[in-house]
Amino acid sequence: MPENKSPSNDLPLGDLETLLDIMRRLRDRDHGCPWDLEQDFASIAPYTIEEAYEVADAIQQGDLSSLKDELGDLLFQVVFHAQIAAEQNSFDFADVVAAISDKMIRRHPHVFGDGDIGSADAQTLAWEEMKAKERAAKGHTSLLDDVPIGLPGLPRATKLQKRAAKVGFDWPDATHVLEKITEECAELSEAAQAQDQEHTEEEFGDLLFAMANLARHLRVDPERALRVANDKFTKRFQYIEAHYQDTADDIKDASLDEMDALWVEAKKNLANAT
Repeated sequence: MPENKSPSNDLPLGDLETLLDIMRRLRDRDHGCPWDLEQDFASIAPYTIEEAYEVADAIQQGDLSSLKDELGDLLFQVVFHAQIAAEQNSFDFADVVAAISDKMIRRHPHVFGDGDIGSADAQTLAWEEMKAKERAAKGHTSLLDDVPIGLPGLPRATKLQKRAAKVGFDWPDATHVLEKITEECAELSEAAQAQDQEHTEEEFGDLLFAMANLARHLRVDPERALRVANDKFTKRFQYIEAHYQDTADDIKDASLDEMDALWVEAKKNLANAT
């Protein structure tokens, strides 16, 4: 069987240099793609985030075929950013590879050196200590300096809380966090009743922050938990929609009580189906 070749060169499609060459051609000033030529770091960043989520979604669905494709899409984002940087003479893809290789070797002295770490917990501690030294070397004066602002809200809240907890700024257990959540719920209710939109949004944010804190104490990934809840809601609501499609009735004419009864039915039937 002949090996698949790239139309851009004589290298096989599975060769990384082929992908780098494709990216260079897409950004060629004379013969490239107009859309690709218009992009910069900022315009591409949302796509990078989206592709990372699509990787996570493929993993959650257990779809290895999609995972292969989505990992390729995510890799392409790395190549795209590296090409833009190369055009600015800042760095290129090889520099990106060198940087992460150096970091992994440096942070795993027990694998690539003569260090000795006997457990995953010990490795986590050593990793955090090394990251702290790297932050200090970069001139960061706060534990929170390098927590990315661009992270989604819940992951960033969790990361901020983890950093603060390293110096003891943390609730001793989940019970105290639950008490804080009760307090935040009361404050949110008060702001909503006062019809103060700005204050309501602030208190809603405080409640979400406290919920992220609870997730951390319970060792729950809040983003994953919310994705699972979204998926569960989707399946149950589609069960309701299917009922009205099968009966030719218009769901818009259904009462809330009727749909709620179907929701309860969906919970039971879908649970049994799994």
